[in-house]
Amino acid sequence: MAKTRTTLTIDEHVLTAVKVRAARMGKGDSAVIEEALRRDLGLDLLERLWAKNDLGEDEAMALAVEAQHTARPSKA
Repeated sequence: MAKTRTTLTIDEHVLTAVKVRAARMGKGDSAVIEEALRRDLGLDLLERLWAKNDLGEDEAMALAVEAQHTARPSKA
């Protein structure tokens, strides 16, 4: 996965907590921050779900269309 360098301005207590966690886990600060962001944004869950996906494209499309029809209010 490609990485992009960025600059963040965060609370010094948060940064200290990141550094402590990184040291305890034997990881870099960036890895701890990225894991926290992925978890908070729900990206880790999506990746696990996508990894388990064994539906073909037609089956996935049928499920998506069914979900749309279920979620939309019926026209009366």
